Amino acid sequence: MNGTRLTKEEIELMISLRKTGHSLPEIYELTRRGYGTVYRCTKDIRVLPEYSERLKCKQGGSKTRADLKWKESKQDADLMLGNDSFEMRLCILACLYWGEGNKRELSLINSDPGLIKVFVECLINIGVPKEMIKVNLRLHKDVNRKKSIEFWKDLLSVKKSVIGHIEIIRGKKKGKLKYGMCRIRVAKSAPYFKLILSSIEVIKERFNAAVVQWIEQGTPKP
Repeated sequence: MNGTRLTKEEIELMISLRKTGHSLPEIYELTRRGYGTVYRCTKDIRVLPEYSERLKCKQGGSKTRADLKWKESKQDADLMLGNDSFEMRLCILACLYWGEGNKRELSLINSDPGLIKVFVECLINIGVPKEMIKVNLRLHKDVNRKKSIEFWKDLLSVKKSVIGHIEIIRGKKKGKLKYGMCRIRVAKSAPYFKLILSSIEVIKERFNAAVVQWIEQGTPKP
């Protein structure tokens, strides 16, 4: 039916279904028309008051199902990731640094608190002494300096004195960068820096070896 011209009767049916509290997926299933078509025909239609509660229940049910699926996915991920080992921490550290780290010295800057927290914890796990970890901030001029310092201090469980240079950037970005950007740098980092960059190289070599094998066998990549 999707390929045929939309009739007046179909439009009227969609409108009637929407008025009586049917959800868009339900209308789609009943009429076998595309989501875009259903949306255009019903976007301005108000659900009749006596049917509004029915629609709310259905929407709530969809959210409940979605929440359950997310919960199941998280449980699957937890099982698949396995034990929180040294090797796993090193791999996480290497991948984070591969994407975000400075390739000349052991330092990384980002605005994502979760990423920064994981990065610091992984550094400590591979043996970096906490006193060697230095923290700098980059803040836009509309960001509250005091609140930002307190936020990063508490997140990383460090003393306020550990937070050194604070760079103020022109422009306003309070919405996206509420607490600014945090730069983590490791002093006297040579052995740890080499370990992280070497881990990145090992990861690349292992995956590149698979690519070479595909090419040599004349097999397309999956």
